Amino acid sequence: MPPLDLLPPLLEGLTVTLALTAGATLVAIIASFGAGIARLSQSGFLRAAARVYIDVFRGTSALVQLFWVYFALPLLGLELPAMTAGIVVLGLNIGAYGAEVVRGALQAVPAPQREAAVALNFTPRQMLWRILLPQAILPMLPPFGNLWIELLKGTALASMITLNEVVFRGQLLRASTFRSAEIFSLILLLYFLVALGMTMTMRQLERRLLIGRDYGGVR
Repeated sequence: MPPLDLLPPLLEGLTVTLALTAGATLVAIIASFGAGIARLSQSGFLRAAARVYIDVFRGTSALVQLFWVYFALPLLGLELPAMTAGIVVLGLNIGAYGAEVVRGALQAVPAPQREAAVALNFTPRQMLWRILLPQAILPMLPPFGNLWIELLKGTALASMITLNEVVFRGQLLRASTFRSAEIFSLILLLYFLVALGMTMTMRQLERRLLIGRDYGGVR
């Protein structure tokens, strides 16, 4: 029997994987910029809160985080569906790494740019949106691209909380057909193709920003 007969159920699982990736990506972007900017805030409380979030999610296993949110939170009165738990945990986990990317890129903006903003009497918010972020976005893209692919691969962990994504579908197929080599080869290929598309998307975005010189007006 050709391995292509295994594709339909795996593609059904892939749609769940892609939905999980998309939702977690949105959470990760919000968390990355929120915590990254908070790390540079003038508020001591915001800096401390961002530091705790980053240290906790970078210092603990994503799998344990998933288990805690999906299995332990219900004991405290908060029960989340598997998809929601996966989106929240994976997004916050990757967002903790992304926050350090944002912080580093903002701090890398040349000091004269900050001094010019102060001389023009910009508020901290104006400096952030008009000076720092436009120049920091481009250097953020390569590490963000890597984190995006790591997020895609991390969705496989969601199979451990019974989320019916591509790896979970593969395990069910393996149990019923015993065609392990074919099944997991196809899963590898699907992950590779999706990751390739994500890489090409980030490269295209980077090229567009370079062509437009969208780097804070600096040549």
